[in-house]
Amino acid sequence: MTDTSHRSSSTPPASVYEPAGGARAATGWTGWIVFAGVMLVMLGVFHVIEAIVALVREDFYLVGSSGLAVHVNYTTWGWAHLVLGVIAGLAGIGLLAGNMVARVVGVIVAMVSALANMAFVPAYPVWSLIIITFDVLVIWAIIVHGSEMKSVND
Repeated sequence: MTDTSHRSSSTPPASVYEPAGGARAATGWTGWIVFAGVMLVMLGVFHVIEAIVALVREDFYLVGSSGLAVHVNYTTWGWAHLVLGVIAGLAGIGLLAGNMVARVVGVIVAMVSALANMAFVPAYPVWSLIIITFDVLVIWAIIVHGSEMKSVND
């Protein structure tokens, strides 16, 4: 026979407890948001590196700018990657802070990054495919678990 007199019958077990105000308690899945934030910062750095290479050394890539899916010169690609990289880095920092706007911007930036790298695949296939993979993981983490980061920071 177990002694249950020390436990009140109105107190739910800790596994189903929700904090006051109706907010959900953070779960272990919050780590995916931290992952997404860190990956957005890293993707931003990757885009900046890609931008610098495109601006400084066009002959580095496998094909000329005419061989890309979108026919623009590498200077234009460089500036596009630079802007995308800065926005991705800022969105990643905001995501780590639990900012709702950063969640929306993070998904949009990751989608634009994936599309831009699909067009950039002929120039640098391995790099582009790695970035596209990270973009998909970031989008998944933000969409599925993004709301959990807000409850941690409240």
